[in-house]
Amino acid sequence: MATVARVSVHWRVAVAAFRQYSTYRLATAAGVFTNSVFGLIRASILFAAIATADGELAGYTALQAATYVWLGQALLAPIEAFGTREVSQRVHQGDIAVDLLRPVPFLTLFYAQKLGRSSFLLLGRGLPPLLIGALITGLALPEDPLSYPLGLLSLLLAITLAFLADMLVNLAAFWLVETRGLSVVYMAVMNLLSGFLIPIVWFPDWLLAIARATPFPSMIQTPIDTLSGRIPVAEAAGLVAVQAGWIAVLALAAWAVLRAGVRSLEVQGG
Repeated sequence: MATVARVSVHWRVAVAAFRQYSTYRLATAAGVFTNSVFGLIRASILFAAIATADGELAGYTALQAATYVWLGQALLAPIEAFGTREVSQRVHQGDIAVDLLRPVPFLTLFYAQKLGRSSFLLLGRGLPPLLIGALITGLALPEDPLSYPLGLLSLLLAITLAFLADMLVNLAAFWLVETRGLSVVYMAVMNLLSGFLIPIVWFPDWLLAIARATPFPSMIQTPIDTLSGRIPVAEAAGLVAVQAGWIAVLALAAWAVLRAGVRSLEVQGG
């Protein structure tokens, strides 16, 4: 019964987060417009680079590059839907002491909020630019039907991974007076190494090696490659397994940091 009750609570939290963001209609429309404009700008830059390389660059044709751009624009908002910034504020205000007394686990509660928020952002701000891109530049669709369910799984894992990484940044508030600077650095590194700006296979070898040693490509590059069918299903399955491995590592790290932060809070606060 306790398990069923917890599932019910998490479901209601996710639904509430979805409904909350669905009320921001003007912000959603502005996000669609901005995503579409930036998608056209990014596509034109990549088209120019591919044209200079005689029509193909590191395995990307113009159509594949367009697909990469529009999927990236569609996935960026749900994956980067920062709702955990509230965590650093609650730590600084001491409210987290009350949060930890609740019967629902702290991390899973915020994860439910993330899923609800990301679900709306995917539908409301992600799909419209993708449809616009399909009409303007066209999209390369997967030939193997297994790419679709595998791609959806990869997207869920990417959202989970981004949540855990963002949570770690915000849990640093136990030891830092201000976490905004750390968040800015995290965002800059994430956007570069995740493959959002350009595909990571376009990186020089030394930067590609660094990127692949981090969880960031699993947040953007992997779901794009899987959903677009650019790589075979067998290779995509291996990348999904890598995503799962990073989730295990970051989940353990987030739990350990939270425990250490709570102990630090108890020592300082009595």
